[in-house]
Amino acid sequence: MIELKPFATLGGADHGWLKAKHHFSFASYYDPNNVSHGALRVWNDDEIAPNTGFPAHPHANMEIITYVREGAITHQDSLGNKGRTEAGDVQVMSAGSGVRHSEYNLEPTATRIFQIWIEPTTEGGQPTWGAKPFPKANRSGKLVTLASGFADDTDALPIRASARVLGTTLKKGERAEYDADAARHLYLVPAAGSVEVNGIRVNARDGAAIRNEAKLTITALEDSELVLVDAA
Repeated sequence: MIELKPFATLGGADHGWLKAKHHFSFASYYDPNNVSHGALRVWNDDEIAPNTGFPAHPHANMEIITYVREGAITHQDSLGNKGRTEAGDVQVMSAGSGVRHSEYNLEPTATRIFQIWIEPTTEGGQPTWGAKPFPKANRSGKLVTLASGFADDTDALPIRASARVLGTTLKKGERAEYDADAARHLYLVPAAGSVEVNGIRVNARDGAAIRNEAKLTITALEDSELVLVDAA
C-alpha cells in the first residue's frame, strides 16, 4: 500500500526567515490522523534564509537526521560539537538524555534541508552528534545507506533506532530496487525530479507512505534525487 502525500497538501508555516512544510504534525500544524508513520515522527521540508536559523533549543529522546539539499547548515551544541554540513552531506544527532543545539544558515544564499526525526529504541543515554559527506556521484543509480541503527551498515552514520535512512540519485530511466520487510514503515520523498514507485508517481517533495510492500521498484521519470526511510 502506498499513500501519496502531494507537496501542495502538506501542513506548514511561513516565518519569513523560515519556510517550512511538514509531512507530519509539527508545531502549530496538528492533524490527529497524521502524527507519525511508525517510528518516523517528523519529516520537515525547510528553507532557511541567509544568515538566519534556529537559536539554541533543547531536545531529548529523539534521533534527528538532517539531509542538506542546497546550501549548508552550521551546527553547535551544548556538548561542544561544531560543524558545517553542506549539500550532499548528512548530519545526525542522538538527543539521548538531553542536549541543546542551534542550526544556522551562515551562507549568502538560502539553505534547503530535510529534517527527519525517528523515535529511538531506548530512551536516555549520552547525546551524540556526527556528520559525513555522501557525494552524490557515489550514490548514482543505487540506494546508499546514510544513517542506520543496524550494525551491518558500517559506512552509515549511527543512530539509535530500528531504522535506516537511504539516498540515491537516478538519471531519467534508471531504476533502483529495495527489499523490505512488509511489516515495516517506509517513507520516500524525492528532493528533486519525479519517480514512479511500484507504479505510483511521486513528484519532487511529495511524500509516499509505504506499508505492506515487500519490494520497492523506483524508476526515475526524470533526473531525480530521493531520500527513503525504513523504520519500525
